[in-house]
Amino acid sequence: MTILRMDNVSIVVDDLEAAVAFFVELGLEPEGEATVEGPWVDRIVGLDGVRTDIAMVRTPDGHGRLELTKFHTPKAVGGQPNAPANMLGIRRIMFAVDDIEEVLGRLRAHGAELLGEVVQYEDSYRLCYVRGPEGILVALAEPLS
Repeated sequence: MTILRMDNVSIVVDDLEAAVAFFVELGLEPEGEATVEGPWVDRIVGLDGVRTDIAMVRTPDGHGRLELTKFHTPKAVGGQPNAPANMLGIRRIMFAVDDIEEVLGRLRAHGAELLGEVVQYEDSYRLCYVRGPEGILVALAEPLS
């Protein structure tokens, strides 16, 4: 048996509306929102009394999705919203874009900050890291050919 696909990546956020707005501005498309709660959720995630709001957004090609999750109960715990790129764990999400400067300009209006600088990798890509809402690291890659 093999994996069929990667269905989605979940990101826990405190401000669901801001996170959705950021990723929609990036170019992802809203797919739906729901409140999720009940014993079945508790059993899946190993917590008691779970009540969350989730919003799904997808890439324009339909092959990638993010599940943005706001926990009402139990409250989300800690984390390091300004964790550096070399901290253990899932650290960033990368998106291919057609115009890195234009995308950066739009994301800055949603509080995004450039971590380093936009650099060119050989003759292949222009790349950068951006910190978005909740400290989420997003890498942008503009293909050059």
